Amino acid sequence: MSNFKIIQKRNIWLGISAALFVVCLAALLTWGLKLGIDFTGGSLLEIKFIGSRPTVNQTETGLADLRLSSLIVQPVGEQNMMLKFQETTEEIHQAILDKLNELVKKDNQNNLIEEQRFESVGPSIGEELKIKSLWAIFFVLLAMLAYITYVFRKISRPVASWKYALSAIIALFHDAVITVGIFAILGRFYNIEINIAFVAAVLTVIGYSVHDSIVVFDRIRENLPKSDFDFENTVNVSLNQTLIRSINTSMTVLFVLVSIIIFGGANIRTFVLALAIGIFIGTYSSIFVASPILVVWEKWRTR
Repeated sequence: MSNFKIIQKRNIWLGISAALFVVCLAALLTWGLKLGIDFTGGSLLEIKFIGSRPTVNQTETGLADLRLSSLIVQPVGEQNMMLKFQETTEEIHQAILDKLNELVKKDNQNNLIEEQRFESVGPSIGEELKIKSLWAIFFVLLAMLAYITYVFRKISRPVASWKYALSAIIALFHDAVITVGIFAILGRFYNIEINIAFVAAVLTVIGYSVHDSIVVFDRIRENLPKSDFDFENTVNVSLNQTLIRSINTSMTVLFVLVSIIIFGGANIRTFVLALAIGIFIGTYSSIFVASPILVVWEKWRTR
């Protein structure tokens, strides 16, 4: 078994986390997130192609002259295609249909398009989605706090069970803020927008982060009654026992996510990128943030 002095160097890890947290929080408060049409309102147009269907890149190139804001092109089934964009006027609607007609007839004059639906999402619906998303995250955090407190209820020495729960919540809050803050930076400099799938990614990251932290905490709980070391060294031994497992588990997931980012479609890239960033940060925090916080609390108690 490895014997890395992780807890003994906790000030370094907590310092790195604090610096990254402050930078990402500042970016989030200064620039905010670049919101997609799920949150700002916009239009959804579904087209059926009778004949050959153009690729996503061909469609985006064909519509480039219209300068559509937040354009998302998504193939649906074998013949259909869905377009999302912020403009809602009828003039833009008709201009898109004209451009698509021109695009398909370049290859074959017999190719046609057939409009399946055209819907507009108002800003009020987008605002409602934002509020519901925030409430969803709040209730998830509350439920996790209660659950971890209950699971570790029989541990009272030297750190109370609710401190395990709060340490995990602090770690996952750290993960969520850094993940969202990175997307604030990406939105500012690379125009990457977020949609409702991003909220699902953040909730997934929160769940993954807590799962990883609980694995470490559970090993601490097992080691405490039989350990000959003090609390600090017992936590360090527990971390070393679970370190390779945590890294290997996360790396296998990250390999899959990176391959999807590289080879997958543009429509899911933001969602998968959020997962990849969040899982990487979550693995870091479960090792270098959650457990060191427990030791810091124990040190304060003894003083």
